[in-house]
Amino acid sequence: MAETRSQDQGSGTMAAAAVRDVVVLRLPAQGAYLSVLRTATASLASRLDFTLDDIEDLRIAVDEACAMLLSHAIAGADLECSFELSPEAIAISVKVPTTDGTEPSRDTFAWTVLTALAGQVDSSVDADKNVTISLQKRREVASQ
Repeated sequence: MAETRSQDQGSGTMAAAAVRDVVVLRLPAQGAYLSVLRTATASLASRLDFTLDDIEDLRIAVDEACAMLLSHAIAGADLECSFELSPEAIAISVKVPTTDGTEPSRDTFAWTVLTALAGQVDSSVDADKNVTISLQKRREVASQ
């Protein structure tokens, strides 16, 4: 299931700077579906004029975040990935219900790679043992 929303953060006008786009994908929490998320990530990042290197970094980061979560996912669960696009950045959250509700360890090589690829990385767990990994990458602005 894919869902796209445009949200106005301003005073009711549709000024370009005030609009942000949110795309939500819900897929079976299985590795076979990760190619869908990699493709969506690349497509959305390209809409924001990210460099080819940054697009590839984001694809790998989303793949890595999902891999960290899928090993703890409840069998038959869905993985939810949301992309929030703004003129200067893309924020990506990957969430899955888990068996243990444990956040990924931040002192692993995988977490270090994730941080290097995405820029800002965080994780959280809610009361229902849904674990979320959040990534944010800012677009480099060319100097004039």
